[in-house]
Amino acid sequence: MGSFAKWIGGGLGFVMGGPIGGLFGFVVGSFFDNATVQTTSIDNNVTTPGAFGMSLLVLIAAVMKADGKVVKSELDYVKQFFVRQFGRENAKEALVMLRDLLKQDIPVGDVCSQISRNMDYASRLQLMHLLFGVAGADGSFHSSEIKIIEMISTNLGISTSDYCSIRNMFIPETDSAYKILEIEPSATNEELKKAYRKIALKYHPDKVSHLGEDFRKTADEKFKKVNEAYEKIKKERNLV
Repeated sequence: MGSFAKWIGGGLGFVMGGPIGGLFGFVVGSFFDNATVQTTSIDNNVTTPGAFGMSLLVLIAAVMKADGKVVKSELDYVKQFFVRQFGRENAKEALVMLRDLLKQDIPVGDVCSQISRNMDYASRLQLMHLLFGVAGADGSFHSSEIKIIEMISTNLGISTSDYCSIRNMFIPETDSAYKILEIEPSATNEELKKAYRKIALKYHPDKVSHLGEDFRKTADEKFKKVNEAYEKIKKERNLV
């Protein structure tokens, strides 16, 4: 049993109830024949790795089904994404669950409501970052995928500015560096520095350290994008 199974076996948290638990009812029982699955409650609204991993898989399935079809190439792209992010063994385990989820009707609104009520905000931001990563794994972003990711963001209670920030990390728009830092191009140098400190704190990998090293590692990418945006603006402004 690889570490993906251990994440889930180590604490399912809030996802054992509600629509997420319903979606995983069969696959969890069949997948962990000899595993000890623990259900843990949220402590001060801190998300367990198992709850995060299951929430991520459900939302990935929803994004993949957005255009009404799932083709082998999409599964291959997602597999590559999981291999790159979490390792080959974890990818294999995750895809077993994902294939089962893709056969089911996913009540996206209800799933998001469950996540929003129980998952801390930093973890929800990390979900959004990973969803964009999956959507763009094939080198392009389809309008149906973006539409459902935006709907998921709204239902997860993600602020408009935070959604715009993460989206611009993957789909650059005009003044994307400023949008990543959540400021206007007219901001003063002092406002720029203040905005950077604020967003760097919000997106710092330590904010999701409770998800374990594998998920924390993926947060490094988001933090790197923030630093790249800041350095780009500083270069444009000739700031030291």
